[in-house]
Amino acid sequence: MAQSSGFRKKFRFKNKLASLDASTIDLCLSMYDWAKFRRTKGAVKLHLLLDHDGYLPSYAVITDGKKSDITIARTIKFAPGTVLAIDRGYNDYDWFGELTREGVIFVTRMKDNAAYGVVEERKVPEKSNVLSDKVIFFYRMAVEGHEHFFRRIEVWDEDKQRTLVFLTNHLTFGATTIAAIYKDRWKVELFFKAIKQNLKIKTFLGTTANAVHTQIWAALIAMLVLRYLQLKSTFGWSLSNLVAMLRLQLFVYRDLHAWLDSPFEAPPVLEGIHDAQLVLNLAG
Repeated sequence: MAQSSGFRKKFRFKNKLASLDASTIDLCLSMYDWAKFRRTKGAVKLHLLLDHDGYLPSYAVITDGKKSDITIARTIKFAPGTVLAIDRGYNDYDWFGELTREGVIFVTRMKDNAAYGVVEERKVPEKSNVLSDKVIFFYRMAVEGHEHFFRRIEVWDEDKQRTLVFLTNHLTFGATTIAAIYKDRWKVELFFKAIKQNLKIKTFLGTTANAVHTQIWAALIAMLVLRYLQLKSTFGWSLSNLVAMLRLQLFVYRDLHAWLDSPFEAPPVLEGIHDAQLVLNLAG
């Protein structure tokens, strides 16, 4: 429901767009000895699939900090036609083959040391930042009876003055669309930043694994509620402002949806409620 509330689709294609990523949450090893990550550090890892219709999580897994991203990725089943934006931490040729056979589209950054052959070199749009567009195959996947072709797209990033190389198994999307899909992957990074900054999952109330996991799950649920309220409001809240202002309204009796749209209007004075609040203030 929250995905569709007030959300405008960014891309023309009808495919479901999602990004998959993981974020490490550091813990003090002396207090969280069950979460040993490195010799002197502890950590848990939040693996998240972000649905770009509303930029909300649709799947999450909490593991120990040592669990590899690709191990979790292999356990997730995606609907055929899904466009999946992933970073280079998920580069696994066998998994790319599985996704292709299942009808799942992926867009990622290509590793510099990848060994490949060129099947076709396509014409690039004039006066664009696309430098090259090639259909390729990987030598290690060149097994008789199992042909997997991919696209290698080079794009010039004017802002950072560098060349970006993208890899996808979609052979017909425009090269600029592929680049835009990967750029939108940044939303999952922003989600991790928002949940850590606004919902305090860097500091935990308990030290057991169950306490840590419960607090992270509670934070994810809170993010769903906050994002829903943000999308339903006509005011145009930023997430950080909404969180801060909501904290100030927790003990004020007022209509939530009316406040979301007009946060600076004074709450109505209700007979009986006003007297009760006065008594509480005097008692305090």
